[in-house]
Amino acid sequence: MKIVIPGGSGQLGTILARELIAQKHEVIVLSRKPYLAPWPVVLWDAKNLGGWQASFDNADVVINLAGRSVNCRYSSENRRQILNSRVDATRVVGKAISNASTPPRVWLQASTATIYSHRFDSPNDDIRGVLGGNEPNVPDTWKFSIDVARAWEHAAEELDLPGTRRVLMRAAMTMSPERDGVFAVLVGLVKRGLGGTNGDGRQYVSWIHEFDFIRSVFWLIDHDLSGPVNLSSPNPLPNADFMRILRKFAKIPIGLPATRWMLEIGAILLKTETELILKSRRVVPSRLLASGFKFQFPTWEQAAEDLMIRWNSRRLTC
Repeated sequence: MKIVIPGGSGQLGTILARELIAQKHEVIVLSRKPYLAPWPVVLWDAKNLGGWQASFDNADVVINLAGRSVNCRYSSENRRQILNSRVDATRVVGKAISNASTPPRVWLQASTATIYSHRFDSPNDDIRGVLGGNEPNVPDTWKFSIDVARAWEHAAEELDLPGTRRVLMRAAMTMSPERDGVFAVLVGLVKRGLGGTNGDGRQYVSWIHEFDFIRSVFWLIDHDLSGPVNLSSPNPLPNADFMRILRKFAKIPIGLPATRWMLEIGAILLKTETELILKSRRVVPSRLLASGFKFQFPTWEQAAEDLMIRWNSRRLTC
C-alpha cells in the first residue's frame, strides 16, 4: 500500500512508519520541518494546500497524526496552538483528500480518549460512552482538552468524502520503550523513587501497548469500521495499581506518593498539567473487540513486563 502520514515525524508516527516500511509498504511522511528518515519526508505547513497534496494521489491510506504536543502549561498561547494545530491540519487533510484525482480509500484520523468524561463508576466505550465537558467540579484545563477533542473530530467530518472511509482513532496513552515517550517519563519517576500513587490513586489509567496500537491501525485499514473507535487496552486500571505494577517490573519496591497539591507544584516546575495524571480515563475498546480484534497485551501486567525488558535492553545497548 501507499500510505501518507501527515504529522508523522513524532514518536508515534516514527514507530508506525518503521513497521509499515518493514512490511514493504510505501510510506510518505508530511512534516513541518525537514529531517533524515528511511522514508520520503515532504514539507507542509499543516494549514494550507500546496505541492504536498500531490502525495495523496493514488494513496491507499492517510493516517493523520498532526497536532502540537499537549505536554505543556495551558497558557493562552499554548491553548491556541494546541487547538489550531489540530483543527487546521485536519481540515486541510480533508481538502487534499477531496481534491485527489484518486482519493485514498481510508482516512485514519487521530483523536484522543480524553474526549470522554472523568468518571470512576463504569467505563466509557465507543458505543455508549459519555463525552466530557459537563462534569461538575473539574478544572477548566480539563474542559479545554475536551473542547479541543470535539473540535478536532468535527474538523474531520466537515467534508463529504464518499470514496473515503473515515475512522476517528480515540487513542489512549501509547506505551513504548522509545526515548521521550510517556513510558520513559514514568520509568524515570519510578527510578528516582517518585513512582508512588498520584493523588488518591482512584483515577483510572487507560493505555495501549505500542504493538497493539500498530496492530489496531492495520486492523482498521483492513476492516470496515468507521466513525469513533477507541484504541485502548480492554483493561484500564486505577492509578495506584498501575504504578504498583510498574514498580514491580522496574524492581523498585517503594515509590513516594504525591498528593494533589504536590502534583500541582510539580506540574508547574515541569511545565505540564496535572490533567495528564489526575483525570480518570476509564476507556474500553468495545467496537474493536466486537470486530474480532485480539490484543497481544490486554493487561498492564503483561505490557509492563514486556516494556521493562525492552527498556533495560535498550539501556544496555546504548
